[in-house]
Amino acid sequence: MASSEIEMYPFPATVRETINIDEPDDERTALLVSPGGRLRPPPRVRSRYTIMCLLVLLIVLTIAISVALGVTLSVGSEASAEQSGGCSAATYRFDCYPEGDGSEAACVSRGCCWNSLVSPSCFYPDGFGYSMDGKVSFERYGHGSATLSRKVNQPVQYTGPVATLRVDVYLETQYRLRVKISDPSTNRYEVPWPPRPIVSNASNTLYKVTTGSETFNFTVSRADTGLPIFSTGTGFIFEDQFLQISALLPTSNIYGLGEHTTRLKLPTNITLTMFSHDTPPLPSNPTENLYGVHPFYLGLEQDGRAHGVFLLNSNAMEIQLQPYPSITYRTIGGVLDFYFFLGPRPDQVIQQYTELIGRPYLPPYWSLGFHLSRWGYMTANNTLAVVERMRQKEIPQDTQWNDIDYMNTDLDFTYSTGFGDIQGLVSDLHSHSQKYVLIVDPTISNQQLSGQYPPFDNGLRDNIFIKNSSGQLLIGKVWPNSTTVWPDFSHPSVDQYWTSQISQFHSNVQFDGLWIDKNEPSNIVDGSIDNCPISSLEVPPFVPKAIHASLGQKLTSRTLCMTANQYLSTHYNLHSLYGLTEANATMNALTATLNKRSLVISRSTYPGSGAHGGHWLGDNASEWPDLAISIPGILQFSLFGIPLVGADICGFNGNTTQELCTRWQQLGAFYPFSRNHNSLDSIDQDPAVFDDASVNAIRNASLMRYQLLPYLYTLFYFAHTIGSTVARPLFFEFPTDRNTWDIDTQFMWGSSILISPVLTENATSVEVYFPHGQWFDFTASSVFSTRAPGCSAATIQVWKVSIGDRISLSSPSTTTAQSRMNSFQLLIAPDGNQAASGYLYLDDGESLNTDQTNNYTLLQFALINNVFTSTVLSSGYAGADGAVLESVEAYGVITQPSTVNLNGTSFNFAYSNHVLKLQVSIKGLNYPFAISWIT
Repeated sequence: MASSEIEMYPFPATVRETINIDEPDDERTALLVSPGGRLRPPPRVRSRYTIMCLLVLLIVLTIAISVALGVTLSVGSEASAEQSGGCSAATYRFDCYPEGDGSEAACVSRGCCWNSLVSPSCFYPDGFGYSMDGKVSFERYGHGSATLSRKVNQPVQYTGPVATLRVDVYLETQYRLRVKISDPSTNRYEVPWPPRPIVSNASNTLYKVTTGSETFNFTVSRADTGLPIFSTGTGFIFEDQFLQISALLPTSNIYGLGEHTTRLKLPTNITLTMFSHDTPPLPSNPTENLYGVHPFYLGLEQDGRAHGVFLLNSNAMEIQLQPYPSITYRTIGGVLDFYFFLGPRPDQVIQQYTELIGRPYLPPYWSLGFHLSRWGYMTANNTLAVVERMRQKEIPQDTQWNDIDYMNTDLDFTYSTGFGDIQGLVSDLHSHSQKYVLIVDPTISNQQLSGQYPPFDNGLRDNIFIKNSSGQLLIGKVWPNSTTVWPDFSHPSVDQYWTSQISQFHSNVQFDGLWIDKNEPSNIVDGSIDNCPISSLEVPPFVPKAIHASLGQKLTSRTLCMTANQYLSTHYNLHSLYGLTEANATMNALTATLNKRSLVISRSTYPGSGAHGGHWLGDNASEWPDLAISIPGILQFSLFGIPLVGADICGFNGNTTQELCTRWQQLGAFYPFSRNHNSLDSIDQDPAVFDDASVNAIRNASLMRYQLLPYLYTLFYFAHTIGSTVARPLFFEFPTDRNTWDIDTQFMWGSSILISPVLTENATSVEVYFPHGQWFDFTASSVFSTRAPGCSAATIQVWKVSIGDRISLSSPSTTTAQSRMNSFQLLIAPDGNQAASGYLYLDDGESLNTDQTNNYTLLQFALINNVFTSTVLSSGYAGADGAVLESVEAYGVITQPSTVNLNGTSFNFAYSNHVLKLQVSIKGLNYPFAISWIT
């Protein structure tokens, strides 16, 4: 990224400027890394064959579109003859029978239109919904409201229609708008987390809002161009257990709406269910609801600008995309509370979103190293034996994990004597500057005698367990051989309880972080061992499609009763928040226990979870499709404000192969959270178990990660302070390059590193897309430019990593603690104007709130007119005084310099292949320096 484009520090100052979206992206720079790979510069122009193919494709698409339009028009004409009034005026068909299998009679009974020749066959007539009384009245600057009235003679869709609604419009910031629709006569449930910022009275907004009154609708548009980004239409319903709203969108480039195993760019003919559930991520079933719920999407408009939309609602819901393009939300409770983010650059949208839901936390430095785990070590000695063979093969490893096999009969906060010397294991790890992480499930056994199991006794005393509808303990089953109860993490006393259990256990086993699993919450039985009462909460009149299809219309499948009582509301409302609230309590407990930054990795997540820890993508399989789909998963969670994310490297279920695991370790070296983990009955898959060729390939990829950790840690600092992404799609950096919009087999670290892995079996090369700009090979120190982005592709082996601007490296060791003691290197990768810039963040890697207490160092680097400078923006980290910058390399220096100066003094240098190399040995990074050269 050119120095003029840097938005990371800070973005609010630049958001008021109008971006000229007609201009192409500036020259981009990057470096390419290929352990053992080869590079062939991409062609600069399209071949005649490619142009002919494109022309043929265009003709075929034109014919196909014409045929499709002809069918649609004829059907519309037939429908006009059969229907009257709103049916003939229904320009867009929004599904009036989303549960499927509807008949004409059932459709008409809902007041909807029927045409068996189109899809959907049952659709809403024009004007179906509410009317608005008057217009939005702004009671005070920045806030307006109006009353909505349900149209008379409209049939009830499911149950309990709300006659009168209130719409509130909040102009919260220049780039953020809130539109909330609620029932003013009833205190309906609203999501209590995450805490939202106080409304400010925005002016000169990037958006405008218009409303329609005869049939209520609202449109959010860009203020400068008038482009509607969200325009609601017919079929608006607000009933007690069914809320629905549809909107036309300006683009089919939609990303987000998780957690699912979809491709990064969502198809516009898909219905996605959102309700946290213990379901393994299957690439073959992309619409099934998984562990987390994230009703947020980013839309990329045709001119490269981006916006975001977030529905703050935690009830079970489904979201349907249609090719118009349009979106329909259906939820079974709560209110409709929408937030709109105007960007306009993609990364700015995520910055604005995380400003609302909570910035990602700054993880400890050690957590960015490599983690190793499995379910099935069974003993401390077996665990340590794996660590020892990793050391012998000199493969980097920072953290060792244990799954539930360390526990005494699967009881939380216990360890089995049969597991062996767990304290000795931890002591050995700590003596080698390594860390230890344990799994903890939310379930607490209720079968021990009084006084024998304090976690249950204390929970009873504090009254913090979830109750059933009768006020008794809700009892289910997960891991223990007996039955279990669940802490209510919405209870105000639960933090004290949870902290007490974690602190007491830590006094016996000195773990460094916790892994929280089964927190959807998961249950082996449906609802409760006592069953669930007959209630509309247990079997609501409408359930989302995936639940209807795969779970037999049961919300309680493998989870708790919906009528279960928690402190703040019923489980019907709070279900999908359970993982977020447990992560919050767990991080609070670790902070209180350790008094330093720690690690929490949670399976279930909700907006705001990134403020309390990270996420792994769940129980994947040791299969090639699972390897490939992990990249869209990681990029989705970057959009969701959870940058510390990774998949189980080499797969959790089933047996991996040496080739698959080697390729996966190479990709996993560039997951923001990098952990190898597998299941109880699977073969060993730790990196040291393979042959020398694989071990060397894995070691090289791992050492590359450790070399890049200063850059990665700096990205996490900006994620924490301004909400910028760490791993990001290519279109974040090249939003006007349409070729990047669909790419999810490559990704970037920040603005500077392009990662392009091998994802298919028996492949020795991979087709890579390089956007327009100047790119550098990290290993070969060579440069090539791409001038025709539509044709830019190269065949490379194993790995390519592309680096742009300025990047900080450290000499790698096998742990982060050792690497932090090594010297730094700087790589300068200028753009076509021979300019570059970047940042380096330094602190002690574990202290709390370093950014608030100024106990950090932040350096800004810039290259302009052959002068490279380091400017100290903050010098609060004393450790930077002893840090040594060993070397500087500047790529793309076209002409050999005649003179190089360091702080004004002539300095020796080496020059070859357009790379300038300096051995500078600068000690103390809390002081500015300058390097210049004359050509």
